[in-house]
Amino acid sequence: MGQELDGKVVAITGAASGIGLACARRSLEAGARVVLVDRDEDSLRAICDELGEAAIPLVVNLTDPASVATMMPGILAAAGQLDVFHANAGSYVGGDLIEGDPDGFDRMLALNVNAVFRTVHAVLPHMVERGTGDVIVTSSVAGVVPVVWEPVYTASKHAVQAFVHTVRRQVMKQGVRVGAVLPGPVVTALLKDWAPERLAEARAEGWVIEPVEVAEAVLFMLTRPRNVTIRDLVILPATQDI
Repeated sequence: MGQELDGKVVAITGAASGIGLACARRSLEAGARVVLVDRDEDSLRAICDELGEAAIPLVVNLTDPASVATMMPGILAAAGQLDVFHANAGSYVGGDLIEGDPDGFDRMLALNVNAVFRTVHAVLPHMVERGTGDVIVTSSVAGVVPVVWEPVYTASKHAVQAFVHTVRRQVMKQGVRVGAVLPGPVVTALLKDWAPERLAEARAEGWVIEPVEVAEAVLFMLTRPRNVTIRDLVILPATQDI
């Protein structure tokens, strides 16, 4: 296994499960120290015990501004620097808008949009001061294709895309790269409302991808030469016709 991220410090939100955990594992394999950021303290500590001393747990509630304010100081106290920040945490609300719960919309937007804005805002001064860094945001193919059965989720990911494209232009001259990975359906907790038989069928017929496949895509983005930015990397099941 290569050591493409040797000497780097990576911080990943939503790192106790799904895409975040897969990216944490892959970054560790690539030689990085990884700060796993999540609100689930018990899961986080158990995972870091399993992953070893290069895995650093940091408990943060991303929907609580006071808790988010502790994130960057916590990263620096534990690891001394930050080379890569992956704003990965997110949630999902689908279905017809008319049948939806507006309070549920607010909770999702707080995590999918506001927490991304706030956490990226928190890490950028450190990267700009150092003249180097990478920010990756977990977006979705729904950020570039309006998905009719998930209007509010699609809107949240369109907001993320606009944020990535504009912030990238603001900080590129300071040596900071900003990009998004845009997966199609991934086997994570966001698919918890799928019936087991539907998920088994989707896996068998290639309608979904696994978190590790997204992690490989993220590592590809991070390991390009510094004069190259992967702004948007869409990763889809081979059978998806979007």
